[in-house]
Amino acid sequence: MDEIDIAIIGSGFSGLGAAIKLRRKGFTDFLIFEKADRIGGTWRDNTYPGCACDVTSNLYCFSFALNPGWTETFSGHREIWEYLEGCVDRFGLRPHLRLGHEMQEAAWDDDAQRWTVTTNRGTYQARVVIAATGPLSQPSIPDIPGLKSFTGKVFHSAQWDHDHDLHGRDVAVIGTGSSAIQFVPKIQPEVKRLKLFQRTPAWVVPHVTRKRTKIEHWLYKHVPGVLRLNRTLIYWGYESTGVGFLHPRINRIAQRVAERNLRRQVPDPQLRAKLKPSYILGCKRVLRSNEYWPAVTRPNVDLITSGIKEIRPTGILAGDGSEHPVDTIILGTGFHVTDSPVMWTIKGRNGMSLAEAWTPTMRAYLGTTVHGFPNLFFLLGPNTGLGHTSVLIMIEGQLKQVLKALEHMRRNGIQTLEPTAEAQRRDSAQVDRKMDGTVWTAGGCQSWYLDSTGRNSTLWPGFATTFRLRLQDFRPADYRFQREASRELAKR
Repeated sequence: MDEIDIAIIGSGFSGLGAAIKLRRKGFTDFLIFEKADRIGGTWRDNTYPGCACDVTSNLYCFSFALNPGWTETFSGHREIWEYLEGCVDRFGLRPHLRLGHEMQEAAWDDDAQRWTVTTNRGTYQARVVIAATGPLSQPSIPDIPGLKSFTGKVFHSAQWDHDHDLHGRDVAVIGTGSSAIQFVPKIQPEVKRLKLFQRTPAWVVPHVTRKRTKIEHWLYKHVPGVLRLNRTLIYWGYESTGVGFLHPRINRIAQRVAERNLRRQVPDPQLRAKLKPSYILGCKRVLRSNEYWPAVTRPNVDLITSGIKEIRPTGILAGDGSEHPVDTIILGTGFHVTDSPVMWTIKGRNGMSLAEAWTPTMRAYLGTTVHGFPNLFFLLGPNTGLGHTSVLIMIEGQLKQVLKALEHMRRNGIQTLEPTAEAQRRDSAQVDRKMDGTVWTAGGCQSWYLDSTGRNSTLWPGFATTFRLRLQDFRPADYRFQREASRELAKR
């Protein structure tokens, strides 16, 4: 069994960001375990037509690795993946990568005071585990009667089959979330007939995106401070939109903009009624597109809102009894966020899995550490998502807390660290209080933000700035420590 100091699970933004920060602070004995044969996380996996980020490029990158070369104001998946590949080489992470190593289990050994990390290509013992698997890593396949009986082609948008030619086909798209609104306009001109099965309509706001100019590229590359200033202005612009999520009445102003957009792009009042949400903008993820609603109005598109009763070998039976023959089904049904399978593979004290500890709802201290799971740090854990700005800001805020915790352990010869039950309870209760009165509790809708209890265990109910300030200081009083007995961690 190989021994390492720190095991990082996942090589998306969270995992690579953790690795870069560890190296900078002198923690060099770590490995990054990635189940795929390439790094990149969600930006490696999602390659569907039109896949792009809905956050401006200059804000959707590490603050310590700004990129003057973005070609568009909102970058596509390929360019973001190439940026991450560039970070791997720029910060010397190749020797730390273990590609094709799928984590099967990470179990805490109370006697050894170490994590036993079992992968499909070997077992490792680590002092610390940083779980960076991300909330958008496990595609959610809906449990629809008859799905397995379908004789045509079925694939999830996160597992796009580029070898399957859609030209002239009868295609059904199940789901109308953030992925579907990007790929539907791209495939609509190709297919013979498009059956769009919508469970809940989404608010769609205009998308202001364009190619970067040569002047912008020159300024960002050659004039010191311009790129940083641009990022700062964008940051505060996005932060200002967060007010509407905390005070729903304000978001009704943005909702009127979306309503005007809907009236302009969808002339048919009956179709428009099907596409107009009944909840306040922001309760579900706000989508950006100039193409989605116009695509739905095309003659070869049918919007079905009566649900799905069952899937048959050659088509779909809708809830209203209508039959829809199709030869291809594309699932735009999102991901396991509040019930990720990875939760069952991480086991803390007494063999309790993270899934069991998080039943019926996910709770963590500062969204980062969990009582009963020593030396485990969770990036983008419970209540760390955002509805209004770049999630990378949250990742970097968490990494500051992780590094301060590790430095405290190294400096004081501490073997294990975990939050006290009281600190976690107090922190979680504070988050729940902040959630009251926000658009997610007053909006009257169901979304993937909510778990089976109806609690929003996914998002942070506030500004990214307040989250960063909240994690600015490391508070030893909120943790339970066990000091080093036999190893000299200070030398690591």
